[in-house]
Amino acid sequence: AAEEDAAAKGAEEAAVSKAAEEAAAAKAAEEAAAAKAAEEAAAAKAAEEAAAAKAAEEAAAAKTTEAATVAETVTAKVVEEAVVEVAAPPAAAAVPEHVPYLLIGAGTASFAAYRAIKSKDPLARILIVGDEDRLPYMRPPLSKELWFMSDKDAVEDLRFKQWNGRERSLYFEPPSFYTPVSELMDSPKGGISVLSGKKVVRVDPKAQVAFLSDGTQIGYDKCLIATGGKPKSLPQLESLPEELKEHVTLFRKIDDFQSLDKIANSSKSITIFGGGFLGSELACALGHRGKQSNLEVTQAYQEGGNMGKVLPDYLSQWTTDKVRSEGVTVLPNSRISSVSKGEGGQLKVQMESGNSISTDHIVIAVGVEPDMALATSSKLEVDPVHGGFKVNAELEARTNLYVAGDAASFYDVALGRRRVEHHDHAVVSGRLAGENMTGAKKPYTHQSMFWSDLGPDVGYEAIGVVDSKLPTVGVFAKATAQDTPKAVVTKTDEAMRSVSEAQADKIIPGGAEPALKDGEDYGKGVIFYLRDNKVVGVVLWNVFNRMSIARRILKEGKSYDDLTEVAKLFNIHAAE
Repeated sequence: AAEEDAAAKGAEEAAVSKAAEEAAAAKAAEEAAAAKAAEEAAAAKAAEEAAAAKAAEEAAAAKTTEAATVAETVTAKVVEEAVVEVAAPPAAAAVPEHVPYLLIGAGTASFAAYRAIKSKDPLARILIVGDEDRLPYMRPPLSKELWFMSDKDAVEDLRFKQWNGRERSLYFEPPSFYTPVSELMDSPKGGISVLSGKKVVRVDPKAQVAFLSDGTQIGYDKCLIATGGKPKSLPQLESLPEELKEHVTLFRKIDDFQSLDKIANSSKSITIFGGGFLGSELACALGHRGKQSNLEVTQAYQEGGNMGKVLPDYLSQWTTDKVRSEGVTVLPNSRISSVSKGEGGQLKVQMESGNSISTDHIVIAVGVEPDMALATSSKLEVDPVHGGFKVNAELEARTNLYVAGDAASFYDVALGRRRVEHHDHAVVSGRLAGENMTGAKKPYTHQSMFWSDLGPDVGYEAIGVVDSKLPTVGVFAKATAQDTPKAVVTKTDEAMRSVSEAQADKIIPGGAEPALKDGEDYGKGVIFYLRDNKVVGVVLWNVFNRMSIARRILKEGKSYDDLTEVAKLFNIHAAE
């Protein structure tokens, strides 16, 4: 029993010892877990504090960067404004994004369109864009009156005297007449502005937007293309070295006149190639200059006489004699073979005939070709026969897009499709386009005229189809002192013959014709051009202020048995 008690006691003590050991182990484990938890909590707190510190650091860095960016932006803006203020022209940013009326080209047709638009729409806002760095001006005096001026200061200012002596400017209007481009769209009374020295390179007819070469875009409600023509050259001159091209002038603009004027004052000889209107006018003008300065002037052309494509042979020969009387050496039936460098800095011009000419300078006056760059870039229809932008009788190429002047191939309801390259046509077609841009919807029915003056004493006016290949009938009379360009300008005080003709009084038909004496054959007269025995063209030779009669004859389209009776309508035998 004692042994069992001892064993029981030993087992109990062992159990107590084990329990105590387990309790100690549990306590140690609990303390270790608490220590680990505390350690993890401390680590978490440290991580949280580190994250907060990092976030604060990043926020501070972001704030610093933002402040730097703002400062940089402000600085850049200030610099940019300073640069713009110094470098950018004020008008560059002032071009309207959209205009009611856009006229491309700053010549006669555009200015006539402006006048027509303004008469129908007094508050119209009109923008002209021209590639010359000039205001709109008239071209005819460049080959006529300006050459007869003795006042060099006036010539430099582009002022000329009409044949009657009254002085006027080549420009249609002075600078004060035009509204600054930047003020156009805000002008309550409308106006006309000129964006000069800028070139339109493409038109989008569908979007009604014009694109300039500098990237500017201008939207429009109505647009007119009146880019005119550019002077033709000769294929023999295409491969000419640049040093020799400096001795060649293609005559068309003010710059060409000013350059040739200086050359005429410093050269000993000038040769003009071309026997048409421009070539013959320049030959007479330079011949007149040559009489005073010993300038040798030569005119050469492939036709048989001056104005050979227009005038009948007998009148062409008379005109050639007139040019020769101005001191000009005239060489008909002449074709250039080549041009090369001659002796003493001159040009050597070799003719197909084998003859050669030595000259200081060459002027090419063989016509113009329409400026068709916009047709290609804008995908507009071109007339393959006559050249030019193809338009209908209302001068419309596409919806709200019109063409007028030299570049328009228009449908003439009386004479069929045509293209005309004269001042009065630019006026007439420009005016019609302007009226139609304001909603008139009028077809081309008015017959434009053209004129040419061989100095102050001989001039002619023409209308319709005047082609020397057509049969002609001429009726002539003795000229009087009143039958000259100078006399008609003195009477009307108007250099532009298309204007004086429009204002002419009614003419009373004349009676019987007096007998002509020798030497009086072509003093003045009327030449009728026939097609299918109908009058399709009329030339008035030193007969002025009678164009309304010629226009009426063309409009009637009759056949006549005796055109000498028709000539009496012009009363050419009257001594005015």
